[in-house]
Amino acid sequence: MPIAFQILALTLGHVFSNAVRTLPAIAADVLSADLGIGTETLAAITGAFPAAFALAMVPVGVALDRYGSKRTIQVLLTVCLAGCAMAALAQGPMAMLAAQAVIGIGCSGMLMAPMTFAGRLLSPAAFGLWSGIIQATGNSGMLLSASPLAWLVEASDWRAGYWACGALAGFALAAIAILVREARPAGPPRAVLADARAVLAFTMVPRLLPCMVLAFASFGAVLGVRGLWGGPWLMEVKGLDRLEAGELLLLSAAALVLGPFVAGMVARWVGRLVPLVAAGHLAAALCILAIVAVGDVPSRLLDGLLLVAFGIVVSFQVMLFALVRSRVTPEVTGRALSAMNMFFFGGAAVLQAVSGVAAAWGGIAAALLTFAMALLLCSAVFLWLERRAR
Repeated sequence: MPIAFQILALTLGHVFSNAVRTLPAIAADVLSADLGIGTETLAAITGAFPAAFALAMVPVGVALDRYGSKRTIQVLLTVCLAGCAMAALAQGPMAMLAAQAVIGIGCSGMLMAPMTFAGRLLSPAAFGLWSGIIQATGNSGMLLSASPLAWLVEASDWRAGYWACGALAGFALAAIAILVREARPAGPPRAVLADARAVLAFTMVPRLLPCMVLAFASFGAVLGVRGLWGGPWLMEVKGLDRLEAGELLLLSAAALVLGPFVAGMVARWVGRLVPLVAAGHLAAALCILAIVAVGDVPSRLLDGLLLVAFGIVVSFQVMLFALVRSRVTPEVTGRALSAMNMFFFGGAAVLQAVSGVAAAWGGIAAALLTFAMALLLCSAVFLWLERRAR
């Protein structure tokens, strides 16, 4: 089986992950009403997803380097199936909290599995291209959680959305079993605890630390804007109905699919990843600031353009994977990338919790501004650490 097909089969797990974690954005109102909670509480509950995701990255990083991508993702997709069923059957906030945690654990290896598989088999240059393809393909899951799932939620209810996501996880599990061929990674036997310590150690390696800092705000902004607060902003502040909001979120998701390809082409042309990745995150912060600034302007066109612009520029985050891969050896790729993913999702968990507090104080605009401020701060620290390391 060609390597490209195997990588794409593994990437189906990332498609599922993006669909299930952004579902609350389009169903926040009915989900909150059904569970008897407010939007701020829902932010805290859905924050269990990135928190559990980040905590699971240590064992996932160990498993990827010890057992390979195929075996690891098959176990995790099975966990995801259980989590989707728990969410669909949840009758109260605590049950949904548990379901979000289980789904977060299951999704923790959905991006790292294809990334690690590709990192072992491809040259650094080819990996740079494929990291964009993996990210872009996986981001297509957000297309599913926009208009298609908005229609499903409107026609049925939010529970049907989780059953649909479970079906997607089952499809990915079957495709991986059929298409992916992978031998267990070779290498000397190592203690599991030593491998776990190695994952944590990568978070403080000086040449990788700048990437970790920027990752802290990077995915949190995507999950905050596209995954949670985008829907409530468009429906509660801008006055759109669910399907209208879904259409604009679909445009944002399409930008997140196209963005990694744009980032890859720009990177090949410019060749300087550090300033490009910093510029992308700074521009993403400006887009969020602009979205809040035009909150009183009744223009779907402007809202759509800003969401598309945000999706394009924040997609330059894919260069962080290429930066980390270029700074480590192939045999530790899984652990190094997993260490950075801890910051991606650990930061998302922290910022989502902070955004919930901000929303309780100053509304949805304050929640969105949380992510803009985090992007500005982490981008500045990223550039400072990179300059200091020279």
